[in-house]
Amino acid sequence: MFKKILVANRGEIACRVMRTAKKMGIATVAVYSDADARAPHVLIADEAVRLGPAPAAESYLKAELILLAAKETGADCIHPGYGFLSERESFARACAEAGIAFVGPPPNAIAAMGDKIESKKLAKAAGVNVVPGFVGEIDDTEHAVRIATEIGYPVMMKASAGGGGKGMRLAYSEQDVREGFEATKREGLASFGDDRVFIEKFIESPRHIEIQVLGDQHGNILYLNERECSIQRRHQKVVEEAPSPFVTPTMRKAMGEQAVALARAVGYYSAGTVELIVSGADTTGEGFYFLEMNTRLQVEHPVTEEITGLDLVEQMIRVAAGEKLGFTQADVKINGWSIENRVYAEDPYRGFLPSTGRLVRYRPPRAQADGGPQTFLRVYSEGYPDELRAHADVLTPEALSEGVRVDDGVSEGSEISMFYDPMIAKLVTWAETREKAIDKQIAALDRFRIEGIGHNIDFLSAIMQHPRFREGGLTTGFIAEEYPEGFHGAPASPELLRKLAGVAGVIADIRRQKTHAISGQLAGAPVAHGNWTVLIDGERFEIVVSGHWSHDSGSYHVLYNAENAPESAEIIVSWEPGSPLFEAMIDGEPLTVGVSRTGVNWRLTTHGATHVAKAYDTRTGELAKHMIEKIPPDMSRFLLAPMPGLLTRLHVAPGDKVEAGQPLAVVEAMKMENILRAERAGVVKAANFAPGESLAVDAAILEFE
Repeated sequence: MFKKILVANRGEIACRVMRTAKKMGIATVAVYSDADARAPHVLIADEAVRLGPAPAAESYLKAELILLAAKETGADCIHPGYGFLSERESFARACAEAGIAFVGPPPNAIAAMGDKIESKKLAKAAGVNVVPGFVGEIDDTEHAVRIATEIGYPVMMKASAGGGGKGMRLAYSEQDVREGFEATKREGLASFGDDRVFIEKFIESPRHIEIQVLGDQHGNILYLNERECSIQRRHQKVVEEAPSPFVTPTMRKAMGEQAVALARAVGYYSAGTVELIVSGADTTGEGFYFLEMNTRLQVEHPVTEEITGLDLVEQMIRVAAGEKLGFTQADVKINGWSIENRVYAEDPYRGFLPSTGRLVRYRPPRAQADGGPQTFLRVYSEGYPDELRAHADVLTPEALSEGVRVDDGVSEGSEISMFYDPMIAKLVTWAETREKAIDKQIAALDRFRIEGIGHNIDFLSAIMQHPRFREGGLTTGFIAEEYPEGFHGAPASPELLRKLAGVAGVIADIRRQKTHAISGQLAGAPVAHGNWTVLIDGERFEIVVSGHWSHDSGSYHVLYNAENAPESAEIIVSWEPGSPLFEAMIDGEPLTVGVSRTGVNWRLTTHGATHVAKAYDTRTGELAKHMIEKIPPDMSRFLLAPMPGLLTRLHVAPGDKVEAGQPLAVVEAMKMENILRAERAGVVKAANFAPGESLAVDAAILEFE
């Protein structure tokens, strides 16, 4: 077995690999860019080596620097994680030439399957169904237009070396091809160092199914069941689960055997994934098409680990060391159900635009002393900095039995940089059934607190609650179809609003009691429980709160003055002013609410939405009805930067006339190009920024007359 492993990656996957390496008794080496000098993966590792500046092209993509770091630290193997150099044949070959084991497949398999154009040719020759398309070299935009017309719209343009949703453009018309082809080439070059593009038919309303394969260097290749990855946005996966609610045992066997045959044809070993696109109407197992093979560990590998009981990182390391798998296809079972949600630094309330900045608060679900509805057990290893012990998680049977797992690579105070992928963490749940795994996700998401940047936790919770998702009616168009006007928060039932009104009243009452307890204020005077007027989501509740709070807990009786018959609720609460989580049992049912305050407003977040509440004593509530609302300024004359990023192109100048829908500027953020268009016709009055300049969110790029 290896003595020391260098992880040629960053973030959560670097932490994930190091956890398994430490469990196996293998020393770890981290590499980092200037932006990651104090990142968790650097502090966790036994040794760390600086690579260079923040841009990946100057640090994590520099193969020669990584090999030099391995030699200097005495690392005898390198795990590439996913992304960056993980699917670059030249890197695997350079490792072999340097006498350093590469934890992944052989270079020839990476070359055969890592190139999407070549892999489709090989799959077709092997008799595997492939999506109709053009898999040769595309000369220029005009050539791309001719190809797309011959295939028939809609078509998908993909960077040949792409992955993770990068370098992909969907085209419904010739104009889309003309606008998107060059952008796809640029994204491929920037992210993967390869600007080749291929075009294929886009199959509408498909399901995205992938088969996990695992092979050793002795000719043994197995498939570890399937994952459903149909919930996507901008061709990037958001929710994954294993097994799929759609795949039958017959389909699973057919898909798995073809995936193994394809892997065997190229002499594959280590972990890899064969991605398939399947018609939702097919139940025979024959109507699936090969998309690509990812010759690396997938982001969503935890759900496969949860249902099989296998540590895929450990298996990869053992295979790289020359060991046999030690089990057969018959030993691979499906135990329960697992779901993974990707927590991204993006704002779903602003069109899912990327968000960068500091994690002012970062609190993933934690273990509860009382064994509450959601727990996440953490097992700490010796030698970890106290503030980062959470990243020393070991997947013990006890931890897995709780059914909640967080894979992350950040800590409170970390900076979410514009230079890398916007994923913050992966929230994984396991349960005996799909419905229970979904319910665990909802409860865990309520306990996940992030402040300082935009995030998609509300959106993920809304998906988990959506009837169509719970029924398993998934396609890759799910998000576009169910949220055509964007996301505005999960709808709240009247019952939930009533509970939140009670929460707001209890919060107001606790604050009153704590104020009374402060030394020298209202000394000796009785605490006045009174009537509260709560305004929330346009609803008005008149309530009476009575009870007692001490330190961080209390028990309350809430009376709602309904017009016909009064209603009441018993609330047992664990909360202290300033705490971000209000945890309660309301009439015997658990409810976790995120709490923050802005002026006189309380922001109460739970079950996929943030509700703004005001709690007044009755007299103030009557007077508040007469307050004049402040009207926000009119910003319609400006083109505002929807996210922080780099202005790469400006298509207009002062004096130019523009029409609605016309491209005005291109902003690059999180390695993705975003085209900003005119909302209506007008004349450009001034340009406040030039290409190459950095933009803050809401920066006024252009002003119109």
